[in-house]
Amino acid sequence: MIVISAPLQGDKMIELLENLEGQFTFVEKKGMKLFFETTIEDKVVAARLARETIKKAPWGAGLFFQADAVV
Repeated sequence: MIVISAPLQGDKMIELLENLEGQFTFVEKKGMKLFFETTIEDKVVAARLARETIKKAPWGAGLFFQADAVV
């Protein structure tokens, strides 16, 4: 599981990651934290992929957020 802490654009992040070839599935939102299950075995790699994917989105380059592996 990974968690993305994002005060803005959470809905867009969910949509973007869920459409990423089935690698991420949205689980729940707690405050500004978005939790995702992932099919990627290495959760650190999964968090890095999520961060890079969001940053590449037209609306993601200027956002402040964190993507971390949940251990």
